[in-house]
Amino acid sequence: MSRDVIVRFENLKKAFGPKQVLKGVNFEVYRGEAFCIMGPSGCGKSVTIRHVIGLMKSDSGRVEVDGHDMNTIARDELRALRARMGYVFQEAALLNSLSAGENVALPLRETTDLSDREIREKVNAKLALVKVPDVYDKMPSELSGGMKKRVGLARALITDPEIVLYDEPTAGLDPEISASINGLMRELAQELRVTSLIVTHHVGTVRTVADRVGMLDDGELRYIGTADEFLNSTEPRLVRFLGPKLD
Repeated sequence: MSRDVIVRFENLKKAFGPKQVLKGVNFEVYRGEAFCIMGPSGCGKSVTIRHVIGLMKSDSGRVEVDGHDMNTIARDELRALRARMGYVFQEAALLNSLSAGENVALPLRETTDLSDREIREKVNAKLALVKVPDVYDKMPSELSGGMKKRVGLARALITDPEIVLYDEPTAGLDPEISASINGLMRELAQELRVTSLIVTHHVGTVRTVADRVGMLDDGELRYIGTADEFLNSTEPRLVRFLGPKLD
C-alpha cells in the first residue's frame, strides 16, 4: 500500500458551547486505505469526519485533505475538492419525493452537463455496482433499510470519488444486512481503489473492512493500528470496549 498521505489531522480541537468534543485529534489516512474510527455513540466520530468534507471548521489545529487546509480553503477549491469525495450518511438521507434513481442522479445534475440518457446510464451502472440494479424507479418508501443504504452508497459513488466518507454505514441494520454492507464496502475499496474513512461502533465493520483503525476516546484518537492489532489488543480500555461486541 502506498504511504502517500491524503488526509491529515493535526491537533484538531472542536467544542460546542462548554462541551469540548475533540481535544486534540492526530492521525493520517493513506491514499487507497480503509481507515475506521471506532468509539461509543456521541464521542465525536461524525464530528471528526465532517471536518474532512468542510461541513465543519476546527476551533484550533487543522485538517488537510490532499494538501488543502480545510479551515482556509477557498470556496471554489472546496467545491472542486468535494467533487472528488463521496459521503454516505447514517440514515441514507434520501429525498422521499424523488425515486431511488433520481436520488443517485442528483450530484450529476448539479455538477455536470450530461444528458438525461447519459445520467440514467451512469446511475444504472452504480446501482448495479451496489447490487440493487432494479430500483431506479422505486420510491424510498418502497425500499428496505438495507436497500436505502445501498442507494445512498450509489449516490456517494456516482461522481467516481477518490475519497468516500462513511458515517455509521451499518447503523440500524440487522446482522445479516450489516454483514452484506460491510462486504460491499470492502469489495468497493478493493475494486475502485478509493480511500475509505469510516466511523462505526460495530466490530464487524472493522473486521471486514478496515486496513487500520483507531478509537476516539476522551476527545483523542488512540490505539491506532491494523485491524488485527486493534481487535486482539490487551489494552484494558479496548478490551472493555470491544469485549461485549465480539459475540
